[in-house]
Amino acid sequence: MHFTLGLALAVSAALGGSSLQTTISSDFMPKAQTVEEYTRDYFVDIPVMVAIAGCESHFRQFDKNGNVLKNPNSTAVGVFQIMASIHQESADENLNINIMTIEGNAAYARHLYEEKGTKPWNSSKACWSKTDTTSKTLAIVAINK
Repeated sequence: MHFTLGLALAVSAALGGSSLQTTISSDFMPKAQTVEEYTRDYFVDIPVMVAIAGCESHFRQFDKNGNVLKNPNSTAVGVFQIMASIHQESADENLNINIMTIEGNAAYARHLYEEKGTKPWNSSKACWSKTDTTSKTLAIVAINK
């Protein structure tokens, strides 16, 4: 630990104050990424996948209760709505990927894209095919919210 940071934390603890620690932590700790930011960073090289995530889940990995987002009409889970009944066993056992996490869901989506292109997401094609995937910023033209 950097000496100045350690000293500041020690003084803060001794004084019983948390405002100094909060200030120090916010200055030195990385900012949390949103699911959308993570997805855009992870798929900067494949912009159509960003559009797919926007259409499939509106960039949500979790529901309002903090549980993995699940489609009530299928076994689809997470930001890319990966069909767990079809892919979970293979993802876990063959690739050591947990599709229930944002990292795993995105990694498995990349795997699917590399094997099959956008075909696994054809059911939402009417939404994501309306996006501008030529722009680095990927302007979403229409997401049916």
